[in-house]
Amino acid sequence: MSDIEVGEVFTLSDENNEEQEVEVLGAMDVEGAEYIAVAFVEDIQTETEEDIDIFFLKVEEDSEFSYIENDEEFEKVSAAFEKILDEQEQEQEQEQEQEE
Repeated sequence: MSDIEVGEVFTLSDENNEEQEVEVLGAMDVEGAEYIAVAFVEDIQTETEEDIDIFFLKVEEDSEFSYIENDEEFEKVSAAFEKILDEQEQEQEQEQEQEE
């Protein structure tokens, strides 16, 4: 994994060269490739958790990011991220049960 950390905020330029701040929500390896899950900082601050649009970027060898353009690749990465979230949620529930 590269030096990208969850919670890190950086700026991306979209297809119109407009800059948007995004926050890293997760990082994962899928089939030997590294990906990050990000969301727009503005959405994180103003939307409910269910309304935040999350998207995935592939981390290239030169630490540059590329968009996932293949549906099959997107589905694999999305499933891996959901699995990570489910595991984190289960860990939090177990910790809460132990505290009670």
